[in-house]
Amino acid sequence: MAHPPMIAPSILSADFARLADEAAAVAGADWLHVDVMDAHFVPNLTLGLPVVKALREATDLPLDCHLMIEDPDRWAIGYAEAGVHNVTVHVEAAADPVRLAKDLRAAGAMAGLSLKPGTPLEPHLDVLKHYDTLLVMSVEPGFGGQKFMPEVLDKVRTARRLVDTGHLTLVVEIDGGINADTIEQAAEAGVDCFVAGSAVYDAADPAEAMERLRAQAARAR
Repeated sequence: MAHPPMIAPSILSADFARLADEAAAVAGADWLHVDVMDAHFVPNLTLGLPVVKALREATDLPLDCHLMIEDPDRWAIGYAEAGVHNVTVHVEAAADPVRLAKDLRAAGAMAGLSLKPGTPLEPHLDVLKHYDTLLVMSVEPGFGGQKFMPEVLDKVRTARRLVDTGHLTLVVEIDGGINADTIEQAAEAGVDCFVAGSAVYDAADPAEAMERLRAQAARAR
């Protein structure tokens, strides 16, 4: 594993009325994770492109947008064009994920593919050759604060092996229930980038909580 562990605090756990301040509170983050939910693909409704554009203006952190939405083939490109660093779509929702990856890259973003906990990795390996990041969901998408599902780490191990042997070129990312109790097992399995919501934003000092998680992951690897 080449680069040190990356931490992507999730603003799903931040104060939505103070998003610029909440971004500033984690200025040392690698990415800022933004959950876009449409109340169709997942039951929850969070925020969309206008808020992402405002956040883009308010922070220098690279935005990592996780689109839990129907019809990402239609909507995802707008996020790339808005200057989002990494735009992640769900394989369960994308009609033509290979073309979508090419379009996202052409619009200037990294392309990410996310898998729900119950979605196997193997059928999508050819598609993943076109992507820059793989986001393994370790909770059911839709709500923050859920319990980590360790059974998804088999997917992480498989992806890690394929990256290390040169079959895939990917940042392996995990999202869901990542905290001081779970980050080490995720790191041992081969995760590069850890999305952490309440573990960062519920802390008295979010920046310090983030650095503690990064140090834990580095030790575990």
